[in-house]
Amino acid sequence: MARPIWTGTLSFGLLNVPVSLMSGERKVDLQFRMLDSRDRKPIRFERVNADTGEEVPWKDIVKAYEYDKGSYVVLEEGDIRSAAPESHETVEVETFVDATQIDPRYFEKPYLLLPGKKAEKGYVLLRETLRGTGKAGIARVVVRTREYLCAVMPQGHALVLMILRYPQELVDPEDYKLPTGSLSDYRITAKETAMAGQLIESMAADWDPSQYHDEFRERLQQVLNKRIKTKGGTTQVEEEPAPHEDASTNVVDFMALLQKSLDANTRTPAKKTATRKAPAKKAAKKAAKKTAAKTAKATKKTAPRRKAG
Repeated sequence: MARPIWTGTLSFGLLNVPVSLMSGERKVDLQFRMLDSRDRKPIRFERVNADTGEEVPWKDIVKAYEYDKGSYVVLEEGDIRSAAPESHETVEVETFVDATQIDPRYFEKPYLLLPGKKAEKGYVLLRETLRGTGKAGIARVVVRTREYLCAVMPQGHALVLMILRYPQELVDPEDYKLPTGSLSDYRITAKETAMAGQLIESMAADWDPSQYHDEFRERLQQVLNKRIKTKGGTTQVEEEPAPHEDASTNVVDFMALLQKSLDANTRTPAKKTATRKAPAKKAAKKAAKKTAAKTAKATKKTAPRRKAG
C-alpha cells in the first residue's frame, strides 16, 4: 500500500480535519537505462568541472542562480531555508470560489486527501458542502520543500487536492497570432456552422476514460515481453511498508465552530502541532573511487627471453 506524503490537517475557518496527503497519479511510462553497446554495462553520469574535467564530490557542490550569461550568485542553505514556508503539515483554505471559474489550464497535478482516524465527520461535512455549493477551496500546501497553490474539490467519495499553476507559469494565448473577428470574416456560412454542429452531435458521447488506453505503451510492452522471453530476464519487486496510522483525534462541536467562523467571517490558521523533525538528509555519498594515479609510470615485469641454442 502506498505511503502518505505527509499527515497533517485540512484547515478552513476554525475547523481542522486530520488528513493524509496521498499521490493521485500513477507513473506508467516504461523506464529505460542507457547501456554500453559493447558489453551491455550501464552508463554512469558523473559531475565534472566544466573547465578541468575533474569529478566534483557532492560536498563541494553549491546551488547558484545565473542572473546573467556566465554570472552567478551562490545561495547558501540558510538562504533557502529562510524562504521556505513554516507550515509543512497544514492545507490552509484561504477562500472558496466557484469550481467552474477555474481555468482548466491551471490544473497541474492531482493528490488525494484521506481522512485521519475519527476525522470522517469533518471530512464528509466539507466534501458534501463543496459538492452542494459547487465551490472549490483555494489553499496553500507545502509538498516536500516547495509551497504550492491548490484547489480542494469533491470527487465521488474523495476530496481531491489539485495543485494549481501560478498565473506567471501560463503562456497568454494573446502572445500568439490567433484568428480573431466574426465568422463572416472567414467566409463561414450558416449552413457550414449547422453541418459542423450536426457532426459534433452525431459523435457526442458520455466521457468514459476507461475507453482510452496508451496503445503505444502496450505495444512496446509486448515487444519487451517477447525480448525477455527470448533473451531471458529476471524481475524483482520490493514491497512497500504499510503507512503509519494517524493519532486519534478528539470529537469537536462542528456546529459551534462553524457558527464562530461565520460570525468572525475570517480564517484562523490551524493550531500548530508539535512538528516532527524530519530526519536530516544523509550526507551525499562521498566519492569512494580512487583514480589509479600515475599508472603510466608503473613498470611491467617481463620474463627474460631464452636465447636460441
